[in-house]
Amino acid sequence: MPIIDWGSVVIETEDNQRPFLGYGLGLRRQHYEAVIDTKPEVDWFEIISENYMVDGGKPLHYLDRIREHYPMVMHGVSMSIGSIEPLNYDYLDRLKALIERVEPAWFSDHLCWTGIEKLNMHDLLPLPYTEEALDHVVERIVKVQDYLGRQMLIENVSSYVSYNESQLTEWEFLREVVERADCLMLLDINNIYVSAFNHHFDPVEYLRAMPSERIYQIHLAGHTQEKGLIVDTHDHPIIDPVYELYAEAVRHFGRVSTMIERDDNIPPLMDLLSELDRVRQIGNALYSEQVA
Repeated sequence: MPIIDWGSVVIETEDNQRPFLGYGLGLRRQHYEAVIDTKPEVDWFEIISENYMVDGGKPLHYLDRIREHYPMVMHGVSMSIGSIEPLNYDYLDRLKALIERVEPAWFSDHLCWTGIEKLNMHDLLPLPYTEEALDHVVERIVKVQDYLGRQMLIENVSSYVSYNESQLTEWEFLREVVERADCLMLLDINNIYVSAFNHHFDPVEYLRAMPSERIYQIHLAGHTQEKGLIVDTHDHPIIDPVYELYAEAVRHFGRVSTMIERDDNIPPLMDLLSELDRVRQIGNALYSEQVA
């Protein structure tokens, strides 16, 4: 298999030259000591960028120690790329400094807006899927990529409301964004499942509309089922239908660097490693069938 050198990280690539990191976990403070002490069989970790965009302290101390042993990617939650507010260049400067420190394989953020008039809602709010919003988001992604000097990954969010003004489906809008902005994609399989349930569309149709060559990472997570609604809470194990949708994604796209997000009700590291083993088995088994 070909190898490329991405910064300080040596990464396997698939035949289409998409980097393949393997199977990873979101790095959470509850697991810092366990990771350092046991060096678990995790191929890579994803960090929440904002947790480390600080001048010092324990988070950076642990980050540096763990980074010595594992490749990392960076995942942001506050860029608010869909906002009508001006881009926050102070935020981008701090993000750039962290990128230089961590030397991640890549960095990502969400296709959303998070607030207005400097008020952060601390939620990932969906956009109206209009041509006007499309032009706006593409322009902002291009500016961010130019400023930071590298491509970014954009993630699809889960949603609970829709806009009457929308002219495109979510998957049409997302595909147009990544193609026009020449950015890459973080495909969240759980978010597709959640939004498909909430808005009554076919998640497989969504998957098959995605441009395979731009999908560099996959998120998997658990959620909370309410009456007539699914909430993307990241506080439960992955359910079987999400595993099945992930398997469909691997059949369609081939192997993609995949990781598990867990943000609340966080279990011991060994429990997440067991869950990750199931993900790895699905991905590797389907890939073996494809190359056989």
